[in-house]
Amino acid sequence: MPTAGGGANPRADVQVVRAVLADGSVVTVRSLARDDLAELERLHTALPAEDRYLRFFGAPSETSINKFLRGLVEPGGAHVVALGAFEGERLIGVGHFELLLPEAAEVAFVVEHARHARGVATLLLEHLVAAGRQRGVRTFLAEVLAENSAMLQVLRDSGLPHKTHLDGSTYQVEVELDAGEPYQAKVGDRERIADVASLRRVLSPASVVVIGAGHRPTSVGNAVLHNIIRGGYAGPVHAVNRSGGEVHGVTAVRSVADISEPPELAVLCVPAESVPAVAEECGRCGVRALVVVASGITGRPEIANGLLTALRRWGMRLVGPNCLGLVNSDPQVRLDATFSAAGIPGGGVGVVTQSGGVGIALLERLSAAGLGVSTLVSTGDKYDVSGNDALLWWERDERTEVGVLYLESFGNPRKFSWLARRIGRSKPLVVLRSGTSPVAQRAALSHTAATATPSSTRDALLRQTGAIGVDDLEELVAVLGLLSWQPLPAGPRVAVVSNAGGLGVLAADACVRAGLEFAEFPQAQRELEDLLPEQASARNPVDTTATIDAATFGTSLETVLRDPAVQALVVPVLRTAIGDPGEALAGAVARARAGGCDKPVLVVRPGQPESFRPLDSGAFRVPVFADPELAAKALADVVGYATWLARPRGAVPDLAGIDLAAARASVVAALDRSPGGGWLEPEAVQDLLASFGLPVVPTTLCRTEAEALTAFRDMGGSVALKVSADGILHKARAGGIVLDASTVADLRAGWARLRERFGSGFRGAALQPMVEPGREFLVGVLSEPSFGPMIVFGMGGTDTDLIADRSRRLVPLTTRDAREMLDELRAAPGLFGPDADRALDTGAVVDVLLRTARLAELLPEVVEADLNPVIATGSGVRIPDARIRLEPRVLGDPLLRELGG
Repeated sequence: MPTAGGGANPRADVQVVRAVLADGSVVTVRSLARDDLAELERLHTALPAEDRYLRFFGAPSETSINKFLRGLVEPGGAHVVALGAFEGERLIGVGHFELLLPEAAEVAFVVEHARHARGVATLLLEHLVAAGRQRGVRTFLAEVLAENSAMLQVLRDSGLPHKTHLDGSTYQVEVELDAGEPYQAKVGDRERIADVASLRRVLSPASVVVIGAGHRPTSVGNAVLHNIIRGGYAGPVHAVNRSGGEVHGVTAVRSVADISEPPELAVLCVPAESVPAVAEECGRCGVRALVVVASGITGRPEIANGLLTALRRWGMRLVGPNCLGLVNSDPQVRLDATFSAAGIPGGGVGVVTQSGGVGIALLERLSAAGLGVSTLVSTGDKYDVSGNDALLWWERDERTEVGVLYLESFGNPRKFSWLARRIGRSKPLVVLRSGTSPVAQRAALSHTAATATPSSTRDALLRQTGAIGVDDLEELVAVLGLLSWQPLPAGPRVAVVSNAGGLGVLAADACVRAGLEFAEFPQAQRELEDLLPEQASARNPVDTTATIDAATFGTSLETVLRDPAVQALVVPVLRTAIGDPGEALAGAVARARAGGCDKPVLVVRPGQPESFRPLDSGAFRVPVFADPELAAKALADVVGYATWLARPRGAVPDLAGIDLAAARASVVAALDRSPGGGWLEPEAVQDLLASFGLPVVPTTLCRTEAEALTAFRDMGGSVALKVSADGILHKARAGGIVLDASTVADLRAGWARLRERFGSGFRGAALQPMVEPGREFLVGVLSEPSFGPMIVFGMGGTDTDLIADRSRRLVPLTTRDAREMLDELRAAPGLFGPDADRALDTGAVVDVLLRTARLAELLPEVVEADLNPVIATGSGVRIPDARIRLEPRVLGDPLLRELGG
C-alpha cells in the first residue's frame, strides 16, 4: 500500500510503495532524494568488478561515478526520474530514466549482486514505465553490453513491444511504453507469483504466535489462541503473555524473543499504544508477517507511523490493523486466527472484508446455509494486505471457487479492475455493496478510516469487471449458493412451474421486476397440455394445479427444462394434505441433467423457516428459497455475470492519429499561464482535442467584429457565433449562441446581440461553420482522487438536463466498454439498435469515447471535460463545443500508486 514517506527527506511529494519480489520478500520502492546519497555510494562501491563493468561499460573513475550519483538525487532535475528499491533501510537496486527527447528517455538499472534474479530490476522497470507514461514518454532506450544477458532478458520479458539491434559489442534496445494487454498480462503474472509467495507467510504460515494471549476468557488474545487450537492448526503454536503461565494448554513466554525458532506469523492482541514496539521486536526476531487486531491506531500518527516503520524496516506483511483476523480452512493448514465464534466452516468461498463484524456475520450465515470458506481475510484499515492481494491468492488457490469482497473503499481501483477482469473469467466475484447513503458513508469512515467509494463510480467499476454487486447478506448468501450448486444460465429466459397458481404469479412478477425474460415454449406447452389436467395452465408461468401427483409434477419439470427456449427454471411449490410434489424435484433434475440439460433450477418453498437452504440430492444441491423475490434477484445477478462472461472481452485499442507530444505541450503551456489550473481557452481546447484525433469543428476566436467578418468570409458559408464572456461556461443556457448566420448582415446582427446581452463581460465570439444536424450526445471526463478518470456518456444538447440518462466507465476503456456504454442508455434501442429512428455512425461514437478515454488516461492534469454536444449522423461525428479543466499534478511518486495495493 502507498504510504507517505517520512524522516528528513527534503521532498514533500515522496511516496513509499511496498512491493513484493519474486521470492515473496517485501521491499519498498520510492524516488531517491539527497538523504539517499550515502546508500547510493555504498551500493555502487560494493559492486563486484564484473557488475560495475556491465553497468558502466568499463571502470569509470570514482569522480565520474560520484557526479553521476549526485545527479540522481538532486531535486529539481525534471529530466531525470530515479527510483530505489529498499530492504528496510538498505538500498538494493536503482532504476532511472533520463529524458533525451520529450517522448524518449534512456533507462538503466543497477542491482546489488546478492539480490540478482529476484525480480528487483523488473519491479523498478514497471514503476518507471508508469512514471514515464505520465510524463508523455513513449519510448525507453537502453544500451546493453552483449554479455549482459540478465538485463537483456528483463527488457525482453517486460511484455512491452521492443526492438534490439546489435551494434558492435552492445545491443541498442528500444522499448515502446505501450501498457496494453500483453504488458498488463506480464505484470499480472509477475505480481501473482510474488504476491502468492509472500501471502503464504500470512495464510499458510509454518508457525504462529499470539502476542497478548490473556488468561481471562473475555480477552481477545485468549479467544484468538482458543480458536487456533480448536481449529486444529497444523503447525507449532506459541503464546506470549508478560505474566507467563499457561493459556489453553500452551506455555506462555514473556517475549517473542524467548521463542527459539522465530514464528512466521504473529497475531498482535495488544493495546494500540504497544503495537509499534511489539511490531519492531517481531521484525528484529525474524517474524515475517503480522495480524494486528487492535483499533485506535489510524488517526494517531505516532502509533501508525511506528507500525509502518517497523514493517518497512523488517519487510513484514501486515493484516489490519483494526481487524478480525484471518481463516484458512485448507486441511493442511486449518488456521482460525480470529475471535469469531463461528469456527471454520470449510468450503469454496474466499472472503475479504474490511469490516470484522461483516466477517463474523458472513461466517455464521454461510455455515447455516451449508456453505463454507476457503480463506477469510479481515483487512480492517488495510495498511498492507488488501482486497487486491486476496484476488491474487484466489486466482492460484484451487480450493477457492468464488470470491466475496466487502470493501468500504478501493485503495487501488485501477489495479482491482485489471485483476477482477482477469480472475472473473475463471472464478465469479461477488461484491457486497456498502456506503450508498450519506449516513452509511459517515459510519464507514468512522469505523474503518475508509473514505467510502461513491456508488456511481463503484457500480461503473463492477460493470466493467463482471463482478456481481449485492446489497445485503441475504442476497449475498443466495447468490453464493446459486453459483456454488448450479450451472450458469445461458441467458435471461426463465420459466416458472408451480403447483399453486397464485404462488406462480408472485414468482413471475418477481422475475419481471428483476429484469428476467419469460420464455415462450410452444413445443413444451403442447406436451404439458397432454400431460396435465384440463384446468391446469400450460403457458409460462405453468400452473400444474395442487392436485397433481409427484411423478406427473416431476415429468412437467423435465419437459420444461428440456425445451431449448428455457435457460433457467424457478419452481415455487407447496406441500398439501394430498402430497408434496416437490419430492419429485431432485429426480427430475437428475434425469434432465443425465440427458444433457444443464440449466439452473431454483426452488421456492414459502413458509420454510430458513430464507435460504440447500436441497441435497447426494449428487448435487438445489437452492431452496422462502421468498420468490430473493430467488429472482439472485438468478438475475447470476444471469448478469454469465452475460458478461459470454461477451467478447474487448481490448484497449491502438488508436492512430494521436500526437501526445503536442498534447503535453498544450497542457504545459496552459499551466505555465495559469499555474493553479482552470478552464482552458477555446483555442487550447480545440488544439488538445485535435491532438487526440477527435473530430472537433474548426473554430476561430474573434475579439473584434472585424476579425469575425474576416473569419466569416474565410469559412465561406453559414456560421455559428458562440460568446466568449467572463464567467460564462454554459453558452446555450446563457443565451450566448447565434446560429445560421449566413450573410454579413446576419453576422453583424448576431455580434451586436451578443455584445449587448453580455455588456462589459463580452470578450468576443468563436466562429464555427454550421454542421449537419444530428443526434446530440454528451461525452464527459470526471477525475476522482482515488479512482482516476471516469468517462461519462449520455444524451447531450438540450436533453442533457432534461433526461438523466448516463452510462459510466473508468479508464482504461476497452472496445467492449465503449460499446456497452452506448447500449446502457435507456434510449439505446431507438438510437443504436435495428429499430433506430435514424441510422447513426455507431463506430464513430465509439471512437470518440475511446479517444476521450485515452486523453484522460495519458493527461492526468485533465480533471474535467465536457464534450457537449457530440453530434452524430449517419456519416460521422462532429464536436462543435467542449470545455476542459486542468489541475496541476505532482508527477513521479504518486504515480506509483498505479502498481500499489
